[in-house]
Amino acid sequence: MKFTSLLAAVAIAASAVTYPAAALAHTKVVASTPAEGATVASARTVTLSFSEALLPPTAAASLVMTAMPGMKDHGEMAIRNFTTAWSNGNKTMTLTLAKPLAKGTYEVRWQAAGADGHRMKGTLTFTIG
Repeated sequence: MKFTSLLAAVAIAASAVTYPAAALAHTKVVASTPAEGATVASARTVTLSFSEALLPPTAAASLVMTAMPGMKDHGEMAIRNFTTAWSNGNKTMTLTLAKPLAKGTYEVRWQAAGADGHRMKGTLTFTIG
């Protein structure tokens, strides 16, 4: 019985060492413009750079205005006047708006599946002021 337990422990340890690092990684945003938490004067594009190349059909982003100066109880307002383009070997998603964003606080909500097949999601917040 002890030999079987030892053999199982060795097999688990060996698989942890030899398992490809890419398979353990999950898709995440590594940079954005505007940056997370930033306040910028204006923006007509929003760029998300991911940790790995994505298949565009598995990825999506939405842009939501969550607060507006002077409006205490501003409800969420979806922004839909943008197009999406990919670059950098499908690691960078750029949302290009038809016109610059109005003053307020915005949240980018993204979701994507990476090489390991796991669907990840996240949010980024920035302010136009």
